[in-house]
Amino acid sequence: MQRFLGVLLILALSLSACAATPTAASNGKLTIVTTTGMIADIVRNVGGERVQVTALMGPGVDPHLYKASEGDVRRLQSAKLIFYNGLHLEAQLGEVLKKMNDFGVTTVAVAEGIDPGRLLAHPTYPDLYDPHIWFDVTLWMQAVERVKEALIAADPDHADEYEANTAAYLKELETLHQYVLSQAAKVPTEKRVLITAHDAFHYFGRAYGFEVRGLQGISTEAQPGAADVQNLAAFIVERRIPAIFVETSVPQRNIEAVQAAVQARGFDVRLGGALFSDAMGEEGTPEGTYIGMVKHNIDTIVRALLETSHDNNSD
Repeated sequence: MQRFLGVLLILALSLSACAATPTAASNGKLTIVTTTGMIADIVRNVGGERVQVTALMGPGVDPHLYKASEGDVRRLQSAKLIFYNGLHLEAQLGEVLKKMNDFGVTTVAVAEGIDPGRLLAHPTYPDLYDPHIWFDVTLWMQAVERVKEALIAADPDHADEYEANTAAYLKELETLHQYVLSQAAKVPTEKRVLITAHDAFHYFGRAYGFEVRGLQGISTEAQPGAADVQNLAAFIVERRIPAIFVETSVPQRNIEAVQAAVQARGFDVRLGGALFSDAMGEEGTPEGTYIGMVKHNIDTIVRALLETSHDNNSD
């Protein structure tokens, strides 16, 4: 708690001392800072040529454990707008960003654009919600609308441009949603069981018909124990799950421990591939965009479950 208050104090003092900091880049674009790459991708699509976007959390970064650096403070100081996920995804950093509104910096939690009736309650704390909203493409479309509204409020002279960009991007996302549905339908209903390193995929499971289990909880702050590993291994053996998946932002050794525990029980479960969960891929790659990330994930899941199901049937 002391560390959290210290970071907040530093931000408050810095922002108060830098009230005259420019809020637009020298090229006239709005300077935008986001926490995750997924949010940065929304801003780039909606803002187009009008925005200059920096994401604090790059490929492979776990937002649950992220600690702001001095460089992050400088980036936040120079921003016209700051977008973050909210719903406690960013942990203490999210609380800091919320407080920054008190110092004249506009910060926007994109999850606040989601209908609360469509959010999934935390299994242990019913007043809290699962923050991994981007795994249901239709929910992420609501986050896009939230970004559009914030950009228009900050730059009303270019509202028509933001509206047009949003309409075009939402069409792409609707096509993406239909693609995920069609890919998921290739896997028999009884085979649609997704097991990953942590509980990030429940919105995905609800939207696309998968039963989802994770080794860790919704947050990766608490490390899994031996009992967690053994309980998940027992479930895999009982259900004869053919493949499990690692995540690019979570240490692979966690899911490998589950694989070893399953093998110790006399059953072979394969690693079906790496999924992007709390971070996207490298910039300049297909997986470095939200659409590419989602396509990679569903293609990897479907391919692994179909291949292993075929092999098991052959046996």
